[in-house]
Amino acid sequence: MVPSFLARERTVAGPGYSRWLIPPAALAVHLCIGQVYATSVYKTALVKHFDTSLTSVGVIFSIAIVMLGLSAAVAGTWVDTNGPRAAMFVSACFWSVGFLVGAIGIGTGHLWLVYLGYGFIGGIGLGIGYISPVSTLIKWFPDRPGLATGMAIMGFGGGALIASPLSGRLLGLYDASYDAGDPTSVPDGHAVMLLFVTLGLVYFCFMMFGAFTVRVPVRDWKPEGFDASEVATRTLVTTASVSAANAIRTPQFWLLWVVLFCNVTAGIGILEQAAPMIQDFFREGSTSSVSAASAAGFVGLLSIANMAGRFVWSSTSDLIGRKPIYVGYLGVGLVLYVLLALFGSSSTGMFVLLAAVIISFYGGGFATVPAYLRDLFGSYQVGAIHGRLLTAWAAAGVVGPLIVNKFLDARGTPGELVAADYRPALLTMVVLLAIGSVANLLIRPVDERFHVPDSHLDREEAKA
Repeated sequence: MVPSFLARERTVAGPGYSRWLIPPAALAVHLCIGQVYATSVYKTALVKHFDTSLTSVGVIFSIAIVMLGLSAAVAGTWVDTNGPRAAMFVSACFWSVGFLVGAIGIGTGHLWLVYLGYGFIGGIGLGIGYISPVSTLIKWFPDRPGLATGMAIMGFGGGALIASPLSGRLLGLYDASYDAGDPTSVPDGHAVMLLFVTLGLVYFCFMMFGAFTVRVPVRDWKPEGFDASEVATRTLVTTASVSAANAIRTPQFWLLWVVLFCNVTAGIGILEQAAPMIQDFFREGSTSSVSAASAAGFVGLLSIANMAGRFVWSSTSDLIGRKPIYVGYLGVGLVLYVLLALFGSSSTGMFVLLAAVIISFYGGGFATVPAYLRDLFGSYQVGAIHGRLLTAWAAAGVVGPLIVNKFLDARGTPGELVAADYRPALLTMVVLLAIGSVANLLIRPVDERFHVPDSHLDREEAKA
């Protein structure tokens, strides 16, 4: 049960409501929770403040991503039942409280409170917020589900583009000795504490805008000119419905779980090491060298590629189909990883181009998967199914950095590595992408025995 002002029936759109208001509402949430990709801005400050290691501070991010996957899986059915307004409201509360509890931890010198706040509590807000608009977007845009989810989920990939410069300016405001343009400058812990408080309050306001703007369509609403029978003739697209409970019993769900896990693990392999990676590939004595400022610019470029890929590739999937677009993400991505491992150090231009396209596939995989799920399982409980599938992200968030860091630890000392030291890790990602490619090719239409009868759907509608 939820308070009446959050109830699903209070969010049903009236006549004349424009479905194009839904993507901005979803973006208001996703741009805020996308801040999780900007933790590197204050990571060094936390290491200094708590007098600990990068690994210990990095645990904050890992907890947040694991909780994202777990909370999305556990709360998925609740989100579908109670609607996007309730989900966005709850997400805003958890996400903002996470920042405030983390701020207390920084202010009192207790790192475990940052784990609890930003990692655990904030991670719950991440998961619920991430899936909150998915089912609604797909119901409003049955004709272009890839475009709709791409518009919203690109906000998560682009959240760092806003959060990184905003955090830098705020840290400079709160600590006069800090220079955001100087990579050797580190803000003090008090400034990071005030940053957490500010972000918690600002994000809460923006996410409330999304919560009270979003609406759900009446049942069986269709956009003008849309013919469901034409869509159903496409490969792997169904007009039937599969419940979340039944979906996890199908081989299609687990094949898609493997597809997402492999694609995300490979992408995180670059994202987690982006800045040091480009410097190591072109360390002094190679064909060229890369400064710290240029490495930071490279990270920004990857953020743009991540965001653009979520929109461009997901929208393209509406035209060519979900399975073929994943052939590109995984199959073409595999080739690009081989080229990066073997020839990436030949020129900075080639390195940047290969890495950017790979990361665009990483982002595109996230944005396309809700539409892939809708094609396979229908729109009935697609949000809940999506939540369960995101456990693949939680697993990849642990495995991807672990693979890369283990290989690099065995190869030498950070700051002294070169391109060849990355090859074992990159070629391991090639193997993962090959496994994901096979899993994608094995996906077939869901057997009719898993479909929910129309009579059951009618009873569910009557209860609502």
